[in-house]
Amino acid sequence: MSTGAGPRVTAMTAGHAAQVLAVYRLGIDEGHATFETTVPTWERFEAAKLPAHRHVAIGTGTGHDGDTDGGRVLGWVAAVAVSDRCAYAGVVEHSVYVHPGARGRGVGSALLAALIASTEAAGIWTIQSGVFPENTASLALHARAGFRVIGTRERIGRHHGIWRDVTLIERRSPLIF
Repeated sequence: MSTGAGPRVTAMTAGHAAQVLAVYRLGIDEGHATFETTVPTWERFEAAKLPAHRHVAIGTGTGHDGDTDGGRVLGWVAAVAVSDRCAYAGVVEHSVYVHPGARGRGVGSALLAALIASTEAAGIWTIQSGVFPENTASLALHARAGFRVIGTRERIGRHHGIWRDVTLIERRSPLIF
């Protein structure tokens, strides 16, 4: 466990770019986080994400391996609008990534809490995502944060030549009606 008080969550900025994209690369390489196979440029990444709903978790102590993680990006969360139609103004889709060396330390939970707070403050009533069923750690993390499984989109896309299912999850705000 971390000897610090846990990660510090803050707004994602261009100063975090290299570390955010490095964490993203690690998730892509593991093969159960996204259909993406390459990391975008920072400019493309930043342009696609809603500015008020991009957060990073910064280390404040010592990691599992005994190395200091103080000041390092341990994970990130970001959201995109699902549609430009006004009926969907309160619905976003999110992604959350945690560095493999920082897992099991509350990083994902802290990031989801920050996203929930920022989206509710903005009047957003639904946060949704699609998760590969094999990513059981992500599904468990989201369940702890109040997300529920909506269903499974079977064979929705090909990933490295293999058809993959995606589990649809959502969190409906109890505060926004």
